[in-house]
Amino acid sequence: MTDILIVEDNKELSGLLCDFLRNEGYAVSAAETGEKALLLYERYGARLVVLDIMLPGIDGFSALKKIREKSNAPVLIVSAKGEKEDKLNGLNLGADDYIEKPYDIDIMLAKIAGIFKRRYSLDTLTEGDITVDRINRSVYKNGVFIETTSKEFELLLLLMENKNRPLAKEYIFNTVWGSDSFSEPQTLTVHIKRLREKIEADPKNPEKIVTVWGTGYKFAE
Repeated sequence: MTDILIVEDNKELSGLLCDFLRNEGYAVSAAETGEKALLLYERYGARLVVLDIMLPGIDGFSALKKIREKSNAPVLIVSAKGEKEDKLNGLNLGADDYIEKPYDIDIMLAKIAGIFKRRYSLDTLTEGDITVDRINRSVYKNGVFIETTSKEFELLLLLMENKNRPLAKEYIFNTVWGSDSFSEPQTLTVHIKRLREKIEADPKNPEKIVTVWGTGYKFAE
């Protein structure tokens, strides 16, 4: 999964921001249009989307709506549109923050670091009786260690980070296995079955990893 997806039609500005972020150790990808951004997000995911509003084709607000249909990944809007109505619109659509252009690069880096710290710095993630230890890549149920494979761990973590939000099968597969993986999509179904056998009280009637018909799966609260 990409750390940060930059959505910016100004190539010079996009390139500079990408360079600064890579120097900070982030894995970064960039898109010049809303359409390309959604395609990249669908294929690879991102831990943070830095999103311009005024884009050719699909604008940033429309792209944000599409992202929020599938994910609760943090979105930082960066725009020259500084009116109150624009800021409220972006925040009401689900953006985590809104910064005006032109911006100070140190302020931008601090905001991004803050988002990562708030969202991803916790060593453990607990939902109900299931705890995921991000540092040691281990899973516990009621405090008892559950052995999982690397892909099972990544799959469970992705679902738990998006609690109660249905994730499309294609998005899950591309995020965990990668769109260029030699694995078959059926692999996802097999791994879901194995995870249910390990964490559900009744794997045949799952209450945690729930099938969302016509879409994919979600981790239910």
